[in-house]
This record gives sequence, structure tokens and C-alpha cells, in this order.
Amino acid sequence: MTEVNQGSQVKINYKGTLQDGTVFDQSKEGEPLEFTIGEGKIIPGLEKAVAEMEVGENKTVEVPSDEAYGPHREELVGKIPRDRLPDEINPEVGQMLRVGQQEGETMVVQVVEVTDDEVALDGNHPLAGHDLTFEVELLEAV
Repeated sequence: MTEVNQGSQVKINYKGTLQDGTVFDQSKEGEPLEFTIGEGKIIPGLEKAVAEMEVGENKTVEVPSDEAYGPHREELVGKIPRDRLPDEINPEVGQMLRVGQQEGETMVVQVVEVTDDEVALDGNHPLAGHDLTFEVELLEAV
């Protein structure tokens, strides 16, 4: 069996679920996820688990929120007056928006509440605060 090392280029098939069994993401048939161990391109808990696998191995991995997308941070939730949104945007709960920040950068936020006067926006990753489960198959490591 081939071992995975720091810097190994790996290919995995995976399915990610929430604690209630809801599938939030999975690799598509015939299109495995490719990444390099140690580059930090995927969540730390999943990368760590893959680094401990051997090619051909299947594993179910529990990843706590602090090794995934972090805790849900209340300071990233706020309300803005509805009239501050551009006229062409009709906000709906669940909608993702890109908003400008004072530093000139943009941030993706999710609409979490809409009233006649205000819109509540959440800048947390949608999976922040969730413990995640992954079914992983390590296909290749070079």
C-alpha cells in the first residue's frame, strides 16, 4: 500500500453529511477531489484524516466544527436597512450575496431574515458550527 506524506498529491471520493444525515457535499461520479496534503486547501480535519490513510482504504471520519469551518460567530451576523441594497436585489432567506467591505474587499453573506425595513445577513460559512461526517475513499497518492 502507498503511504500518504506531506506534499502528497491525493485523489479521494467522499460524501459529507451533517449529524442528521443530510448530505451537504460529495464528489461526483468519476470526478474525485484532488488536493495536496499540507497546502490547506480543504478543511483541516478532513486533510488530517486523509493523511493517515493508505491508498485503497475506505474510512468514515467525524470532523468537529473547530477542525472544519469553525464555530458560528454571532459578530458576523448583522442587520442593514433594506434601502441600502441595490434596487435590482429582492432579498430572500437563503440567498447568497456578495457585499463590499470598508477595506475594498468583498465578502459572501447569506440572507437569514427579511422584514419590510431590514435584512439580516450572516457572514459565517453555512457549515460553521456544525460537526461533519465524511465517508472517504483514498484512490491515489503520489
